[in-house]
Amino acid sequence: MKVVNLSRPRIAYFSMEIALEDGIPTYSGGLGVLAGDMMRSAADLGVPLIGVTLASRQGYFRQAIRDGRQTEEPEPWDPAGHAQRLPAKVLVHIAGREVWVGAWQYDVQTSCLQFPPVPVLLLDTDLPENAPEDRRLTDHLYGGDEAYRLEQEIVLGIGGLRMLNALGTHIQKYHLNEGHSALLTLELLRELGAGFGRAGLPEAMAAVRRRCVFTTHTPVEAGHDQFPHAMVEQALAGVVDPLVLHTVCPDVRFNLTRLALTLSGWVNGVADRHAQTSRSLFPGYDVHAITNGVHARSWTAPALQSVFDRRIPQWCHEPELLVRALRIPDEEVTAAHARAKQDLLHSLAGLAGAERLDAQRFTIGFARRMTDYKRPGLLFTDLDRLRAIARRAPFQVIVSGKAHPRDLAGKQHIEALQAWARELAGSVPVVFVPDYRLEVARRVVAGVDLWLNTPQPPLEASGTSGMKAALNGVPSLSVLDGWWVEGCEEGVTGWAIGEDGEHDAHRHAESLYDKLERVILPVFAADHGAWAAIMKATIARNGSYFHSHRMIRRYVSEAYWN
Repeated sequence: MKVVNLSRPRIAYFSMEIALEDGIPTYSGGLGVLAGDMMRSAADLGVPLIGVTLASRQGYFRQAIRDGRQTEEPEPWDPAGHAQRLPAKVLVHIAGREVWVGAWQYDVQTSCLQFPPVPVLLLDTDLPENAPEDRRLTDHLYGGDEAYRLEQEIVLGIGGLRMLNALGTHIQKYHLNEGHSALLTLELLRELGAGFGRAGLPEAMAAVRRRCVFTTHTPVEAGHDQFPHAMVEQALAGVVDPLVLHTVCPDVRFNLTRLALTLSGWVNGVADRHAQTSRSLFPGYDVHAITNGVHARSWTAPALQSVFDRRIPQWCHEPELLVRALRIPDEEVTAAHARAKQDLLHSLAGLAGAERLDAQRFTIGFARRMTDYKRPGLLFTDLDRLRAIARRAPFQVIVSGKAHPRDLAGKQHIEALQAWARELAGSVPVVFVPDYRLEVARRVVAGVDLWLNTPQPPLEASGTSGMKAALNGVPSLSVLDGWWVEGCEEGVTGWAIGEDGEHDAHRHAESLYDKLERVILPVFAADHGAWAAIMKATIARNGSYFHSHRMIRRYVSEAYWN
């Protein structure tokens, strides 16, 4: 194993959550999985990143379904079993309290070439020097109340930057993945002597901007972390002058996205459409677009990996080579997909309704965070229509996803899905897979025949689950929002639900049913090579482009070295 040199010049990548591996529950969903894929591509390509996140010792939560309802339990893990304790400790002040922050180092290994691993620092306040309540600050990802969230973000932003300094790292740029870590910009101001008073503040702000890159993921203002100014002033008393806080964020509430926008010299959205939406939401800021991508080798099923290894050598290092998938014989792609489908169905044994699943039946997959704007019930708008479609062309549905513990509407969606599954039991098998996580996602995106995505536009910033499906030859049926505006080639890589710019849920449901009944299921049932052609085109056109190697190369050339 290669030794990680922390003093090497690096880009510091700050993210509240990073999905590192199975068994480390330091992520809740797409934001963390994207961050993990970013780390894996950096390791593959030798890009000198260092990740900074929280240890989240109690994880996000483990989901179970009892009587149709979601229940949550902590998912504790021990960093000592996966990472190395670092000797450094740093002090942060939170509302006048002294809070010590330690760190663990987890090394993300390269999967294709022999570059050194990419280190990720897991910040941890569970130290004997701290008061009992402060030892819990890095326990629960997105847990607690508003004050707990703010204190976590102080640990991440200010504590994370101080930890990098204590370890002797040489940071060239700071990359803020969403606004949770934006308080690090205040620490940079303080280091430049501009934390108190306004003397030299404009020059210091300009200097901070030259060092910070910000990626925003949320296309609606309500989704950005905001706190009362008084709460922030109290939490940062003695650290940053209130006058400075109001200068860098003059909004009525202290908005971490606004802070990041103000103090970052390069800002991007995560899809072309999302960048447009962000420029409208925050006028006056220059928001670039770098569309998200996923780590190709991590999200391709083993059976298909074997086909690619044989037919397209070096594909994992250069996923662009997947454009050659059109040359692969149909039977090799379909056989690999059949194995992935069998693996998926085998893994579902014992779940309610799984006994009715059939490997020969067309399978629709829908798996994502359960919340209102994802509209998980759109497929089930008209159960009679679904039954009528299934009588002519049988199909089955596999669903998965968690709702945040405080998202009551999201939990109600999960209850509704259980009820619809019971109503459709005799005609359309619907199986809900509990505790959606990395290992579940890998099987589902590879084993279904069609990936369904039904967000309310323009609220989908990017979405990456359909990209993972595309690597496995699984086309999408999706609303034209996020990445799908760029990835959809009608009838080639999948199908659009409704027209671009159309927002009406009823029209979306009608479009979904029409495409499924009149186009998609007939093509699948025709058995004349048309479906295999769609699978290969999905890999060649979308799998070859929407990957994290392309994404990080663009960050390097456009954001890091500019």
